[in-house]
Amino acid sequence: MAAPAESRIIACHECDHLHLSKPISEGSKALCTKCGYLLYRQVNNSIDKTLALYLAAFVLMIIANSFPFLSLQIGGRAEHNILISGALALHYLGMSELGLLVFMTSVLFPLLVIIGMLYLLFPAWLGIEPPAKGIVYRAVKALQPWSLVSVFVLGVLIAIVKLLDLAEVIPGIALFAMFAMLVIMTSIYFVFEPSTIWPHTRVSEIKLHGHGKTAAQQNLMSCHTCSLLIPMSGQHSNCPRCNSPLHSRINNSIARTWALIFTAVLLLIPANLYPIMTVIRFGQGEPDTILSGVIHLVEGGMWPLALIVFFASIFVPFLKLIVLSLLAITVQNRSSWRTRDRTLLYRVTEVIGAWSMVDIFLIGLLAALVNLGALATIRPGIGAIFFAAAVIITIFAAHNFDSRLIWDNAEETNG
Repeated sequence: MAAPAESRIIACHECDHLHLSKPISEGSKALCTKCGYLLYRQVNNSIDKTLALYLAAFVLMIIANSFPFLSLQIGGRAEHNILISGALALHYLGMSELGLLVFMTSVLFPLLVIIGMLYLLFPAWLGIEPPAKGIVYRAVKALQPWSLVSVFVLGVLIAIVKLLDLAEVIPGIALFAMFAMLVIMTSIYFVFEPSTIWPHTRVSEIKLHGHGKTAAQQNLMSCHTCSLLIPMSGQHSNCPRCNSPLHSRINNSIARTWALIFTAVLLLIPANLYPIMTVIRFGQGEPDTILSGVIHLVEGGMWPLALIVFFASIFVPFLKLIVLSLLAITVQNRSSWRTRDRTLLYRVTEVIGAWSMVDIFLIGLLAALVNLGALATIRPGIGAIFFAAAVIITIFAAHNFDSRLIWDNAEETNG
């Protein structure tokens, strides 16, 4: 691969193919020609725009945690809650693990991501290097998949729809702040370009030889934190720029993925057999499993809501396990079949996996709001713990699968 010395080069994180980093027009994005993965964007004043959005997100997060979130009025009684009321309700009902999970994914992790990015962006805006830059950015990247503001907001919308037949639901200032923060966090995805903080590697800084098209074929490793290309000389166990651990491929990727798949399957059995929630009205009620809850929504004429819950709580977890099993089997068999499509399948499993958490957020919100004694009460069931564990395990399974192995097999077959 020949290139002028001043050129910069980047390796695709999903297929390991090397690409020259070329200037593109404002608002455009560069995609990997092999697998379609987003390599980089061209955003003018990316740091300024991203910093402004994260500052707005920080203010909105403070508002969301300082004012009333939702209120429920029924039969002359009212129940008020704040953003963390769902997590606290689960804790008081003897499900502290579930409450901690809800708190971390809806409040703590999003806040840490915002603070971490502000720590990085302010110095970058001033043109200085912050201490521990690599450690902070690595922590932010690790926490981002677990910052589930969008899933939490969907859970809130479902909870409101479910409660409309039961009582009057009054949204608070904090709820509107969360909606605004969701818009802000979504906008950040389109304006933040990591290469403004971590420039791509200069071709002059590495040695390219032969006709190898991937980093591995060129005896190079790509840091998944800062995208720096480093020779596979055995001298570097950590990235010299950001100090992240380096690996050409995830160690024992397929074995880890299979172990996590089997664990998730075992957890999904009790998750679907045991009650996930019990709704008690005027002293009467019976436990609901995930499936019976969907059936009750259908019987109540809430078809759209039933479809959302069915898709997020039943369809997505099993689909994700089926897709990951297919990917693991094809890699083990060294298949070169439809490599780009299989990479796209993997990308989809990463995106949709966390949406199954909507049921857990929903249970926490309902348990906090519907606590009106003899009038109405909602209690979480043991199935919710198994289901939450299964969702977490499937997310770990996707993170442990190395999509570059799909392309390694294709290169070997074609070579």
